[in-house]
Amino acid sequence: MRPLLLHAAAIALGLATVAQDAHAATLDTVKQRGTLICGIHGGRAGFSVIDSQGRWTGIDVDTCRAIAAAVLGDASKTQFTKTTAQSRFPVLQTGEVDVLTNNVTKTLLRDTSLGFDFGPVTFYDAQGFLVPRSLNAKSVKDLDGATVCVAPGSTSEKVVADVFRRNDMQYKAVVIDKPQELSQAFFSGRCDVNVQTTSGLASQRAIFAKNPDDFVFLDEIAGKDPMGPVVRHGDDQWTDIVTWVVYAMIEAEETGVSSANVDKMLESDDPGIRRLLGVTPGLGKALGLDEQWAYRVIKQVGNYGEAYERNFGEKSALKLPRGMNNLWTKGGLLYSPPFN
Repeated sequence: MRPLLLHAAAIALGLATVAQDAHAATLDTVKQRGTLICGIHGGRAGFSVIDSQGRWTGIDVDTCRAIAAAVLGDASKTQFTKTTAQSRFPVLQTGEVDVLTNNVTKTLLRDTSLGFDFGPVTFYDAQGFLVPRSLNAKSVKDLDGATVCVAPGSTSEKVVADVFRRNDMQYKAVVIDKPQELSQAFFSGRCDVNVQTTSGLASQRAIFAKNPDDFVFLDEIAGKDPMGPVVRHGDDQWTDIVTWVVYAMIEAEETGVSSANVDKMLESDDPGIRRLLGVTPGLGKALGLDEQWAYRVIKQVGNYGEAYERNFGEKSALKLPRGMNNLWTKGGLLYSPPFN
């Protein structure tokens, strides 16, 4: 029996090694394919949605394109796969997508038990409660016995259970997996309450409500929703690349480098800017990329502030203030480690 046990253990170890090697080759896989495949929500304005001209837009789309610009040299070399709250983790784990940019909330269990690594936060948010104005609800405590629309396996589903239990209230969950169907159910009157991130609710109200003013947010928010890109655990180089691409966009905004002035900034005397843009070499080699990787990210996609403004700012349909998503120097939470 002992030899058989040893043989079985060797096979298991071999399979684990093969799986780890397969996951550890993401950069090579992406380069050989010539396209970066990103798992996205696909129906949330501000994050990922198709505009009137048939183009993908949103901050999650911009994150994907920034990674493609760094790795493949061209932000347009991207492919987007729509994923739901239930399907997004399996398609990442099986390698069907290279990275999730699906406004995924970072939690302890997702970061550990599920076998994933999270990149930096690209959007700070919290769970909000959207109700019809006609419901005359002023507080979460007015929702006893309400029907609540939630997506299965989502952070919202857990927040709803916690909030109603904490207030000793009852509710009926209307669980719908597909995002568009969930939104249509709520705005058609099937549910009394829709619970999601405040940004997600704002985008759905702008898209699906016949009259957005007929729906209002309750004052309370619940939970914390730090969202960002997700990769498979075990591929340290790929995790580093995704992480520092996001940081490059944040650092660029803080140092005043934008898509409009990045060429001029190549002549800057600032040591930090010179390292960021690859004029002073070394950072690209450390990531396994060429030295112009961050220059391309900024030139083709822009800094974080540019991405936020076009997707959530005053010129967008959502018009969300920067708030927590501002730079740390301006009272927000965005902060990049040094580029050295």
